[in-house]
Amino acid sequence: MSKITIEGQHLLSGEVNISGAKNSAVALLPAAVLSNKKSVIYNVPEIKDIDYLIKIMELLNCKIEQKDNNLYIDNSEMINIPIPEELSVQMRASYYFMGALLAKYGKVEISFPGGCNIGARPIDIHIKSFEELGAKVEILKNRYIITADNLVGKTIYFDFPSVGATINVMLAATGAKGTTIIENAAMEPEIVNVASFLINMGIKVRGAGTKRIEIDGTKKTKNGVVEVFPDRIESGTYIIIGALLGENLKIKGIIKEHLEALLFKLEEIGIEYEIEGDTMTISKCNNLKATNIKTLVFPGFPTDLQQPMTTLLTQAKGISVIEETIYENRFKNTYDLNRMGAITNIVTLNKLEIKGPRKLKGTKVIATDLRGGASLLIAGLIADGITEIDNCEYILRGYSHITTKLRSIGAKIEITE
Repeated sequence: MSKITIEGQHLLSGEVNISGAKNSAVALLPAAVLSNKKSVIYNVPEIKDIDYLIKIMELLNCKIEQKDNNLYIDNSEMINIPIPEELSVQMRASYYFMGALLAKYGKVEISFPGGCNIGARPIDIHIKSFEELGAKVEILKNRYIITADNLVGKTIYFDFPSVGATINVMLAATGAKGTTIIENAAMEPEIVNVASFLINMGIKVRGAGTKRIEIDGTKKTKNGVVEVFPDRIESGTYIIIGALLGENLKIKGIIKEHLEALLFKLEEIGIEYEIEGDTMTISKCNNLKATNIKTLVFPGFPTDLQQPMTTLLTQAKGISVIEETIYENRFKNTYDLNRMGAITNIVTLNKLEIKGPRKLKGTKVIATDLRGGASLLIAGLIADGITEIDNCEYILRGYSHITTKLRSIGAKIEITE
């Protein structure tokens, strides 16, 4: 087990570069198996989830070469074999191989996906949609076996605009005869990133980024090339850090349109910043005001920034309220925040109150999930004294070289076994 140790209250200056988006990259790698020959994915973040996805692809006999942050993938000798539990359980994104392998081979066998324990995240929408396209789904113990002699495109209505289901159905639909239409599709930037990759392979995709997406199935795929978007959640995390400790801190790799909900809330609580091109400059802001936040699907406030934002609001004057509408188990970070001196109260299963401002003190804490770990890391950066974060593997799943990046701008932080 690894831990992160932080000495708090150091101002941060210089420039930090945002890596490729985790939530795009973990879908683009499974999507790459749809190419019959070669593909290239640029700007891939160096995170644990990518390592596990590469292991799955190598198991499928994909040849992968890594150069800097780019992946060169050759599928010319690819095979379709069951994906074992020891790999699939490591990350939730393993389920994207369901749609991709079903489209390419008409069969996929995979154990239940893993990921952070942040609440119920059933994949019933995925399974129901595969069945609507003509697949047969069997569940044997902890394994899915999904088969289809022929997938046939049709109109699929989502009860909830799930990002994972939208991408998985897009991948499966590439192997379906005719046109598949997804109504009430998710609109997150990651979906646009995946669609651009599919289009580059010669697959016709229309409407990505809107609530209605159309995919024309084809087996005739070309070599694919795509660049991973900058990570909007990593951007938001460093923006929050800059608002608490920045000294003309520059954050490079900003896509403003991906962050509008966050930026609106930051302005509401009194945070000032400047954006020029893809670079934000931000400094520590005093006299922060309390606010209310409700997490929503894109373009609303992202659930993945709710926990980092909670730490910021411990420094705001008054009582802030966060309503979590996406996952019901995303307040576990508050137990350790309170041990550090915060005053938070879980009012109902999905509502949290934060009273501030509060002076935080370093102590030993435990990361219980990826973004909760980021919340505690931010708390350690602003706390008086030393903070030790156990289970920091969660943080490393989603933030590329985070300790190196923070040290480069003045943080006193290290990772040890």
